[in-house]
Amino acid sequence: STQSTWGTHFWAFEQQGVVPDIVTVGKPFGNGMPLAAVVTTSEIAASFCNGMEYFNTFGGNPVCAAAGLAVLEIIENEKLQQHAKEVGEYLKSKLWELSKKHTLIGDVRGSGLFVGVEFVRDRDTKEPAKAETSAICTRMKEEHNILTSIDGLDNVFVFKPPMCFNKDNVDQLCTALD
Repeated sequence: STQSTWGTHFWAFEQQGVVPDIVTVGKPFGNGMPLAAVVTTSEIAASFCNGMEYFNTFGGNPVCAAAGLAVLEIIENEKLQQHAKEVGEYLKSKLWELSKKHTLIGDVRGSGLFVGVEFVRDRDTKEPAKAETSAICTRMKEEHNILTSIDGLDNVFVFKPPMCFNKDNVDQLCTALD
């Protein structure tokens, strides 16, 4: 996906130093408009030229294509990837600060604004704190109107805020989590 929230790259695979044969891009690419793309090598694309025709209701829609170009221009012009990197680093640092006070926080990881907080009962054994994570998630929603998702072994908060998320929002989030 087009995840500018990674902070330094459009796609997570770029951080891993691999080059996939085919990349598909969907929803975020059009910022709500029905737009997707397939990116591949000329050789692979040519292998699909076998006489079969392809039809797509939205294929070639100029309005959606313009929306996709606008999304890319805004990401570049407003330096949203740099913003995601800076705010994400700030978020991770504030979460690590909280971990000094709350031993339930066993790990903080992520890139850009895509950040996970792993809750454990014991930092040595890494025993997942499933019930505690669920309770914290419920409290965040009911007391602070903050929605998070839980992943991993049902013990990892996943933060994927919108690109407008800023350092003040990080402070609010961490105050609520505290």
